[in-house]
Amino acid sequence: MDDWRNGGFGLYLHWPFCQSKCPYCDFNSHVAATIDQERWQRAYLSEIRRLGAETEGRVLNSVFFGGGTPSLMEPELVAAILETVRATWPLANDLEVTLEANPGSVEAGRFRGYRAAGVNRISMGIQALNDTDLRKLGRLHTVAEARAAFDVARATFDRVSFDLIYARQDQPLDHWRGELTEALAMAADHLSMYQLTVEDGTAFGERFKRGKLRGLPEEELSADMYALTQDLCERAGLPAYEVSNHARPGAESRHNLIYWRGGDYAGVGPGAHGRLTFPTGRWATEAPKAPGAWLERVERDGNGESPRVRLDPEDHALEYLMMSLRLREGLDRGRHAALAGRPLDERRVADLREMGMIDIDDERICATTEGRMVLNSVITALAGA
Repeated sequence: MDDWRNGGFGLYLHWPFCQSKCPYCDFNSHVAATIDQERWQRAYLSEIRRLGAETEGRVLNSVFFGGGTPSLMEPELVAAILETVRATWPLANDLEVTLEANPGSVEAGRFRGYRAAGVNRISMGIQALNDTDLRKLGRLHTVAEARAAFDVARATFDRVSFDLIYARQDQPLDHWRGELTEALAMAADHLSMYQLTVEDGTAFGERFKRGKLRGLPEEELSADMYALTQDLCERAGLPAYEVSNHARPGAESRHNLIYWRGGDYAGVGPGAHGRLTFPTGRWATEAPKAPGAWLERVERDGNGESPRVRLDPEDHALEYLMMSLRLREGLDRGRHAALAGRPLDERRVADLREMGMIDIDDERICATTEGRMVLNSVITALAGA
């Protein structure tokens, strides 16, 4: 039951509101004309206290405000949440508190308020560094606004990350090279680079089904963009510590490492997921996605969760396998064997090594650069599926 300590303990808070819905986004985000932030504050604080009573005494390593667009939250709401967090759990000396922000919602005064509340890391959704592609992606900001917002963030916080999407419509490899070079020159200590994926239930997904989402790259070009990303970031001193995430040594996202290392995390807010370990086992938690339904459940029942699901040892081991192989540090073989009740199949391990998909030693299995490009296949092979 102590396996979660290998990853640590974090708190995720989901703010479900955005100014507009991006056509590629399948996150739980909603557009609302008005938001009663005092009502939301009462609900968040109630859920934090409920989960704190269940996990009393655990040292909290990270807090992450995700969304949605958390930079639409009033600084007073963020301050009230963090004050309650400090009163609920013992805190790690290096507690990381991240807040996601969109460039269009960045104001210097609001950011100073977040810093005063206890936020010490900003993750900014820039997504592209040219205005044409920003419009295609449905983003409301311009490149000039993104740069100005980034400058405000850098002037206010020691740690700033931002996201970019590549393999966009009609995007040549050389354009991505220039854009990524520009991003690396902006002095961020952490970059997240995601390949554009077309998800069901999104506006892009509907266009794709109708044959109207044109200009998507062929698989070979996408692979070339991924390889170029690894090369440029490595040379700039931001190696990939995870499939899509690059950081200067020491600037890795501590919160996301909790997920990838199989730690525990409490999820608060509409659609928020969690993993919590108790003497009865490891439990998956989830909340209703609809903001109104979640609020009403918290106010009526004092509990915003849907019924929990207990993970059996096989599911727990598979989840650790899937998450840990995303990391450059890879999978701890002994830990996986303890969770699964048996070691990995040595024949499959040897086959993947011979193909150049993994590196192995007595302690760990790590995906190679080639293996990370086909990671799902590597995981399927190791899992024996």
